[in-house]
Amino acid sequence: MPGIEKLPIEETLEDSPQTRSLLGVFEEDTAAVSNYCTQLYQAMQRIYDAQNELSAATHLTSRLLKEYDKQRFPLGGDDEVMSSTLQQFATVIDELSSCHAVLSTQLADAMMFPITQFKERDLKEILTLKEVFQISSDDHDTANNRYSRLSKKRDNDKMRAEVVEDVYTSRKKQHQTMMHYFCSLNTLQYKKKTALLEPLLGYMQAQISFFKLGSENLTQQWEDFLGTIGTSVQNVRREMEAEVGQMQQTIQQTETSCDTLYAPCDLDPAHSPVCRNLTRKQGYLYIRNKTGLVSSSWERQYFFTQGGNLMQQGRGEVAGGLLTDLDNSSVMAVDSDDRRFCFQVTSFDGKKVVTLQAETRKDCEEWISTINNISKRIYLSENAEELAARVNQSAIEAVTPSPSFQQRHESMRPSSKGRVGRASSISSVGSEASPAISVLSLDALVAPETPIQFDIISPVSEEISGQSKAAAQSGRRSNPFGESGDSTSEESEESILHQLFIVRFLGSMEVRAAEAPDVISETMRQILAARAIHNIFRMTESHLLVTCDCLKLIDPQTQVTRLRFPLSSVVQCSSHQDNKRLFGFILQPASERGGDSRAVCYIFESNNDGEKICDSVGLAKQIAFHSEMDRKAVEKRKEQDKAKEKQQEELSKQRQIEKDLEEQSRLIAASSRPANPPAADGQFLVLSISPSEESEAGDEGKKTGESEA
Repeated sequence: MPGIEKLPIEETLEDSPQTRSLLGVFEEDTAAVSNYCTQLYQAMQRIYDAQNELSAATHLTSRLLKEYDKQRFPLGGDDEVMSSTLQQFATVIDELSSCHAVLSTQLADAMMFPITQFKERDLKEILTLKEVFQISSDDHDTANNRYSRLSKKRDNDKMRAEVVEDVYTSRKKQHQTMMHYFCSLNTLQYKKKTALLEPLLGYMQAQISFFKLGSENLTQQWEDFLGTIGTSVQNVRREMEAEVGQMQQTIQQTETSCDTLYAPCDLDPAHSPVCRNLTRKQGYLYIRNKTGLVSSSWERQYFFTQGGNLMQQGRGEVAGGLLTDLDNSSVMAVDSDDRRFCFQVTSFDGKKVVTLQAETRKDCEEWISTINNISKRIYLSENAEELAARVNQSAIEAVTPSPSFQQRHESMRPSSKGRVGRASSISSVGSEASPAISVLSLDALVAPETPIQFDIISPVSEEISGQSKAAAQSGRRSNPFGESGDSTSEESEESILHQLFIVRFLGSMEVRAAEAPDVISETMRQILAARAIHNIFRMTESHLLVTCDCLKLIDPQTQVTRLRFPLSSVVQCSSHQDNKRLFGFILQPASERGGDSRAVCYIFESNNDGEKICDSVGLAKQIAFHSEMDRKAVEKRKEQDKAKEKQQEELSKQRQIEKDLEEQSRLIAASSRPANPPAADGQFLVLSISPSEESEAGDEGKKTGESEA
C-alpha cells in the first residue's frame, strides 16, 4: 500500500542516531495504535454483551408470554382473545430470539475474534520484541565500554580475546533483534488497517444477515396481524380516555357533594337527621381492648352488621370476623372519662361486653338504633323499615343510660365510713344468670350490704388476738402485721414447700357460702365492677409465699410480712375461668365452720399464674395433710412405746416383790427353829445350818410366800 513509512532494515547494523530517531516515531505510533485498539475492543465487547443480553431477554419474554395462560389474576377473567394474541406474539418473539442468538454467534466469530487476535497476539509480540531489543542494546553498549577500556601497557591476549568475543556476540544479537523488531513495526503498519476493518466488516455482515433473516420471518401475514393488533390497541386507548373523563367528572361531583362530610362533627344537625329505621350499618369505629386489669387501649377498625351478627375487619384483612351476636342483646350509650360518643353492646347472656366509640353523635345514635332493631330480630321480617319505625320509641330510650344503670352506679358509691357497698346487681342489661347462680342465689353466696375492702388489712382472728394479748402480758413488742418473727422464721425453715409469686391485691369482702363453687367468681365480678365504676386503679403489689403452714403476703421492698393466712383456714382456692391471671381464696377458721358462719374472700391478680398458684396451694394442703397424718402416727407410736415401758416397769416391780417375799419367808423359817443350848461357860453356841436344811427352809418360805401372795 502506498504512503506507508518503513524502517530501513539495512541500516540496523550501523544503528545511527537518525535510525534511532525514526524508531522512536514508530514506537510512539505503536503505543497510539495499542491505546486506540484497546478502546475499540471495549466498545465492540459492549456490543457483543448487549447482543447476548438482548437475545436472553427476548427468549425470556417469549417464555413469559407462553406462560400467560397459567397465571391467575384476581381481576382477570378467562379472556381467550387475549390469550391467543399473546401466544401468537410469543411465537414471533421466539423466532426473533433465535435470530438474535444467530447474530450473537456471528458477532463473536466475525467481529470479536479479529480484533482480539490483533490485540492479544500482534501488539503483545511487538512489546516483547521491544523489551528484548532494549536488553540487547544495553549489552552491546556494555561490551563496547569494556573493549574501549583495554590498556596499552598491559597487553593480555586472553582478556582481549574475551572482550572481542563479547563485543562480537552482543553486536550480532543486537543486529538480529533490531532487524526482527523493525520487521514487526513495519508489518504493524499493514496489520493495523486490517485489524480495524475486519471487525467492522464482520459486524455489518452479521447485521445484514440478521435483518435478512428477520424479513423472511416477518411476512405479509404478520404485518396484517400487527396492523389488526394496533387497531385494537387504539380502540382500547379511546375507551380508557372516555372512562377517565367520566371518572374525573364523578370525582368533581363527589367532592362538591361530600364537602360537608369531611368534618368529623355534625355542622348542621337539622340538615342530616338521625335515621332510626336501619337494620344494616357499616363504618369505622373505635373498639376498647383491655391491656390489663383496669388499663385499656382503643383501636380503629371497620365494623358492619351481617344478619344478626356484628362483624369487625381490620385494615388489610380479606374478610371480617365475628365480634358478637346481636340477637336479644342490649345496647346503651355510656359515658367514658377520655372518649366521647361511646356506646356499649352486651350479649344476651351478659358474658361479653363490647365498648365502641363513634365519630359523631349522629353516627352513635344510628348505631344504637340499628343494633336495637337487630336485637329485636326486625331484620327477619319482610318490611323491616316499617317495623323499625314502629319501635322507634324504644330505640330513642336506648340512646340514654337506663335507670337500672344509674341505680347500680348509686349503689356502688362509697359509704360515709369510706368503704364501698356491694352492688345489688352488676350484670349487664338483658343478661341471664348462669345455671349455678340460678340454683344458688347471689344473697346466699355473698352477704347483702357487704363492704368491699380495696386495701390490705390484717384479718382479725382469735389466734392473732390471742397472740397480741400474750405479747402484751409478756411485755414483748408484737408484730403489727399479726405474726411473731421467731415463729415465722422457724415455720419457713421447717416447711418443705416454698413457692413465691408476684401478686396484686384487688379487694376482699365477706361471703356466706364458703364452700359454694361459684362464690369466688361472684366475688371477683363484684370487686371488678366496683373498681370500674369508682375508677379505682391503684393496686398493692406483694409477694405471695406459699408454704406447708400458711400463705404470706410479703412487702417486696422491705421484706416485711403484711398478712399471714394459716393454711388450715383456707377453705378453697380457684382462678377465673376466662382470665387466668385472676385468682382468689376463701379464709375461714376451722372453729367457725358449719352453720351460717361467714368467711372472707380475697381476690388477687397475678402474672398469668392464677392456676399455678391454686395448684401450689392445693399441693401445700396435701403436704400439710400428710404431715399431720405422719405426726399423728408418730404420736401414736410414742404412746405405744410408753405403754410398753410402763408394762415393763410393772413386771420388774412384781419380780422385786416376789424376791422380797421369798427373803422374808426364808427368814421366818429360820426363826421358827429351837434355840441352841447354852454352853458351860454361859455363852451361846451358834451352829451352822446344813445345805439340805437351808434348801428345805427356802422351799417352805417360797410356798409360804406363794400362799400369802
